[in-house]
Amino acid sequence: MKRIVLASASPRRREYLSLLGYDYTCMAADVDESGVRAESPAALSMALAALKARAVAKEAGENTIVIGADTIVVLCDAVLGKPKDDADAHRMLKMLSGKAHEVYTGLCVIDTLTGTEVRDYRCTKVHMQEISDEERTAYVASGESRDKAGAYAIQGGASKFITHIEGCYFNVLGLPINALYEILKPMVQE
Repeated sequence: MKRIVLASASPRRREYLSLLGYDYTCMAADVDESGVRAESPAALSMALAALKARAVAKEAGENTIVIGADTIVVLCDAVLGKPKDDADAHRMLKMLSGKAHEVYTGLCVIDTLTGTEVRDYRCTKVHMQEISDEERTAYVASGESRDKAGAYAIQGGASKFITHIEGCYFNVLGLPINALYEILKPMVQE
């Protein structure tokens, strides 16, 4: 069986990948995302996922399947990545307050033996209620907004601000399980 490597240091992605039942290891991708540009949020999320997967594939060895993933939050064509600091997190949450936004997670899966590279993405619309200044301040002070695209974690304390979603919940968590399963299934059976 081929070795599977998740190109991520994210504990959440590790946890969710385990739902598929495959044995895997993790290697963090040390990449500079700042110069990546694309014509759409979907293309950007996949390009960032490919950047991570390719970096790890160089180190992973033959007969390995490398999984890269990247999640971005988009509001009115503005991409909200991870906040630089608490002030930036507060700014992002203020922007999202009372509005619907989209969460894109791009996937890139590389088979190092064949050189096959498969990309896909999922988009989920997230509806957020109005969040008061006090609520934003308390949430940011919890530390949960750090290292999260859009400065929030739907599975954590920010769940109380989400009225509903349209699409895949696991996508908002950062790893669209069904999409990844459909990519991996034929690769691991080869």
